[in-house]
Amino acid sequence: MDERGETLLIHLGGLGDVCVSESAFLSLSRHYGNGIRAVGNKRVLDQFIDHFVETNSIDSRAWAYLFSDSLEGPPWQRIVLLGKDRQGTFRERLSRLCEELIFIDMYPDETSMPAEEYQLEQLRRMRVRPVKADFHRKAGDRIILYPEEGRAKRKWPVERFIEVFTELKKRAMNVLLLRPPDLSLTVPASVSFEDLREVAAFFSSQGGVFFSNDSGMAHFAATRGLRPLTLFWEADPMIWAPKGSRVLACRDEPPTIEQAIDFIISGIF
Repeated sequence: MDERGETLLIHLGGLGDVCVSESAFLSLSRHYGNGIRAVGNKRVLDQFIDHFVETNSIDSRAWAYLFSDSLEGPPWQRIVLLGKDRQGTFRERLSRLCEELIFIDMYPDETSMPAEEYQLEQLRRMRVRPVKADFHRKAGDRIILYPEEGRAKRKWPVERFIEVFTELKKRAMNVLLLRPPDLSLTVPASVSFEDLREVAAFFSSQGGVFFSNDSGMAHFAATRGLRPLTLFWEADPMIWAPKGSRVLACRDEPPTIEQAIDFIISGIF
């Protein structure tokens, strides 16, 4: 790191949050130049390296000074914080480390504006020209199912995904199961990757649709040209629907297997 940096961008969100912010990254890099250094989840930020001169892991001790008054670090000309800071305490800390602090609230709390639009509107008010990242959907008959076990959010059960997979196989459709690394499945035609770069290559290799619960992986699939077909339970799809997606809002009633299959087939192009 230079003794005096120019622009530091801090984004502490997960995969879906970072994907939603891609247009903000593009807008900022065009406005301030290509010298932006990003810090956050490096594994995820690396997928958008074109917008940064470098990416850094927030877990590195080199960045501990951002969170502690007892540690010192290099000053910055500009720090961009893209995230949630409802109490303003993190902004207060960061303002001591730079000449200019820019805060972009990640998503709205009181309206149903899409998170991407919400971020770009804030940039517009800052006189940063908003630019949407290109989105090129690839045609194809491939169907990728992505089951997850519910933890923080309610999910359509893994077993239902397997039933859909089995039925689509019977219909001789081009269907695959993308298995999260932490999920044990013994299903033929299931694939799994440890490295997010391998997932990106898998998504980009062909077109098709991506059927899943509301997840960061659905947003990532959209950035690589797949059409997300997304089940929403608790989150607001008006805010969080992936780019180019079709949404099935479950509300209180989960879809039946036939409803899910009809939803998938109608989304193939």
